Formats: sequence, C-alpha cells, structure tokens
Amino acid sequence: MAADAHASASGGVPGSLRPPFPPARSGYIVEVTTTPARPDVSPGTPLSLFVLGQGADPRSERGVECPGDLPPASDPALVERARRAKAALGDRLFVLGHHYQRDEVIQFADVTGDSFKLAREAAARPDAEFIVFCGVHFMAESADILTSADQRVILPDLAAGCSMADMARLSQVEDCWDTLTDAGVAGRTVPVTYMNSSADIKAFCGRHGGVVCTSSNAKSVLAWAFERGEKVLFLPDQHLGRNTAVREMGLDLADCVVFDPHRPNGGLTTEELQRATMILWKGHCSVHGRFTTQAVDDVRARVPGVQVLVHPECQHEVVLKADQVGSTEFIIKAVEKAPAGSKWAIGTDLNLVKRLAAAHPEQEIVFLEKHVCYCATMNRIDLPHLVWALENLAQGHVVNQIVVDDDTARYAREALQRMLDLPGETTKD
Repeated sequence: MAADAHASASGGVPGSLRPPFPPARSGYIVEVTTTPARPDVSPGTPLSLFVLGQGADPRSERGVECPGDLPPASDPALVERARRAKAALGDRLFVLGHHYQRDEVIQFADVTGDSFKLAREAAARPDAEFIVFCGVHFMAESADILTSADQRVILPDLAAGCSMADMARLSQVEDCWDTLTDAGVAGRTVPVTYMNSSADIKAFCGRHGGVVCTSSNAKSVLAWAFERGEKVLFLPDQHLGRNTAVREMGLDLADCVVFDPHRPNGGLTTEELQRATMILWKGHCSVHGRFTTQAVDDVRARVPGVQVLVHPECQHEVVLKADQVGSTEFIIKAVEKAPAGSKWAIGTDLNLVKRLAAAHPEQEIVFLEKHVCYCATMNRIDLPHLVWALENLAQGHVVNQIVVDDDTARYAREALQRMLDLPGETTKD
C-alpha cells in the first residue's frame, strides 16, 4: 500500500504487552488461508474475514492480531471497559466514527460522518491529544494531515484499509504520468483524486497542480480542473469519475477511457490518450461495485413504488437505473426528509442502511442487493480493537499511531486546500 512509505504505526509498547507483529507485505487481502482460530474451521479454509481478529497471517495482514490482550466480543464487560477507558481519557480523547462502522463501535463516537467531515472535525478539536479514528487507513491519514503536530491520530486496527485506495499506488500513478508525458498530453492534464485515496496520491496531485474531490463536490471540482486543462486523470474510482463526467457534466461515454495500471501503457494507445477527455483509473469500491442492474429490477418487482437510491461509486448502468444518486450524506438526508410511508431501496454499505431502517420505522427501507454487502476492511474496527486501543491510551501507551511525513503532508494539504477554496459545500463524501 502507498501508505507504507508515508505512514507509520507505533505498535510496540512497554510493560506486559507483547512486541509488535512481524512486518507485513504491502496491501490488504480479503480472502486468505488461515491457521484455524476455531474448532469448526478446518486448516486452510478460505475465510472472507478473520473472525474478530482471532486468526492472523501477519505476513499479509497488518493489525489483525493486536499486541497485548485483545478481549473477545463475547466478553460481557467489553462495553463497560470501553466506557471506563474513554472516561479516564476525558477531554484528551476525541473518537470519530464513519457512517459505515458497525453499531457496537459507533455508539462510542463523539462525532459521526463521512471521511472528510470527520477529518475536519478532528482539526477543529485542537485540545484533543488523541484522535481515535474508527474508519479506514486513508481517513486516518487525512486526519493527521489536517490536525496539529501535537495531536496523535490512532487507527484501532491497521488492517482497516480501503481496497479502492490500494488500487492506485504511487509508483503506478507515476508510471501513468510518464505514459501521458510520452503521449504528449501530461501538460494538458489535471490530476484529480477522490478523497478515498492514500496520502501520497493526494500529494502527487498537489505536486502536479491537481486537487482532491469528494463524491458530493466532484462536479464542481471537475469544472475547476477543466478550466485549467483539457483533460483530467481521475483517481482512483473510475465509476465516480464516469458518472460525474457523463451524468452531471454532459460528456459522452466515448470521451472516457480507462487506464489499467497492470497493462503496458494502461492498455491504451497514444491516439486514445490524445482523444480522451476523462482518463479514468481502473479502480472501484468493493462495496458499491457489487450492486447490479438486476438487483434494481428485482427490488422494483418485489417492492411496488420503491425509490432506488444509490451512491455514485456504483456502476454507471446502475446509476442510470436509480431514482436518486448521491453521497453518503445525501442518502441520509434524503431518507430523513422523506414522508412516512416512503419506500427506499438503498445501494450503499449495509451498516448504514440497517441504521437508517432502525431510525425510520415509519418508512420501508430495504437493502438494494440481496447479498450481504459490508465494507470488509471498515468492519475490522470492532469493539475488541477499540477497547484495546482505548485502554492502551489510558495506560499511557500510544498504539497504532498514523503519521504522514512532512513532505507528503505538505503537498497533500495543497491539493485539499484547492478543493476547500472552491465556492459552495465541500465537506461531504
């Protein structure tokens, strides 16, 4: 992962806690072969997730097995332990909870929101010594970039990464830029990266006159970019880039090409690069990319009068079939202001959909896809890891600190600031 080069985690702590786990290979994997952690799991069984961090392959997974005593979820005192540790830290602690977190974690958040809102909330609490970010790695990096040097950002489980962010590594993006240079178009191209990217990809954009966007302001950011160049290199989510360019800005699908970092020259000819307006990185969200047009058709047949509401990270064909499309905050507000009796099929992370359904029993809210669709890495932040992190902080041991180096932070901040300088709302994913 790109963050390996620019973010560090202080896992070694004194006292009775064990030394840190062995260094990991870069990147995260979802399906792995593990040593069995339970008697009902045979050796070599592929698991979609380690069960509450009880099994680990430290060569390929970071942070699955925490140093120290990691209490199991069945511990009846787990909630009380979290409350005690949080109370002991008092105003020194500020806990951020992303909308996609599980309920057992979100109950301890001081603020909930999307990734950029939470990073800015952290920056607005300069007196908080510890920022515990219940989200994923790139979010914690953004918080470290925007907070002061005196504040420490903690990610309870370092395996809580983002598969989309991992799809664009700095070396790959630099190779892509070399390809654009060879094609004679780099000087006319503005790099734009989605908030869901690593710090060094944001810094790359900062160094090359580019900018960061969120899913709610992508249109205004692209308009800014096209005032400064003829083309946009959009990182790392092809679907958000395509949906914004075609659905909101009137470009044609033929104006978009997909750059595949695993193929020579991105799998594109020089003529294709010269002709394209939007050069889309071949990346996607593992959650939103699962929703299909068949799921839309099925739910319309199953729930008469339903409105389909999806995130713009969904595939273009799904977005075209939906009734409404918008960011996480847009989805929440659409449900909150809807009248009783409204029917919704929502295409986003299941934790959020379940929470909205529980909060609005007067409406009929269903999950768009019939298959369970959680964000696997987001769900690595579970209650045992949160308790472990809080108790260590309360004992004076700083664990899993995310630190972005000064040079990377500087250029990433420039790209973020260009977004913040745009008129209008720029704080929602």
